[in-house]
Amino acid sequence: MIKTYRGKLEDGDQAQIRLSTPQGKIGYKIKKFELMPPSPGAAGQESVVKIFRREQTAVDGLVDFDDSTLLAAAFGSTMTGEPSVHPQTLSVIFDSAIINQDIFVTHSEVNGSVACNYYVELEQVKLTEEEALVEIVKNLRAQP
Repeated sequence: MIKTYRGKLEDGDQAQIRLSTPQGKIGYKIKKFELMPPSPGAAGQESVVKIFRREQTAVDGLVDFDDSTLLAAAFGSTMTGEPSVHPQTLSVIFDSAIINQDIFVTHSEVNGSVACNYYVELEQVKLTEEEALVEIVKNLRAQP
């Protein structure tokens, strides 16, 4: 089963996607992560949108793949003007980790304060008791 989540984040915003269940026996894998500007072609923007295992105390545009709480990162760039001179770029990287706790999506606009839309597809995975416990422990270890 695929679950989809979408939303619009202003610069510096953070959204919570509720995934946790009382037993933790339902897990999710990120299958797709995409960005779209709210006004395609109308304004330039450079957005960094990230998905984390835990709530972030600060939202920034830095991407650190050594951060064990980082599950996915996307960079989208659109510039106004001639498309051959200013092409759109989108880079998306996500981990194949299984998640059974809430996740958090952040947005940082590098050159201004333009909002950004995001779309996430998660594949539902049934977990054994042992797998659920491992994921819960991973989440606890990720806490500051």
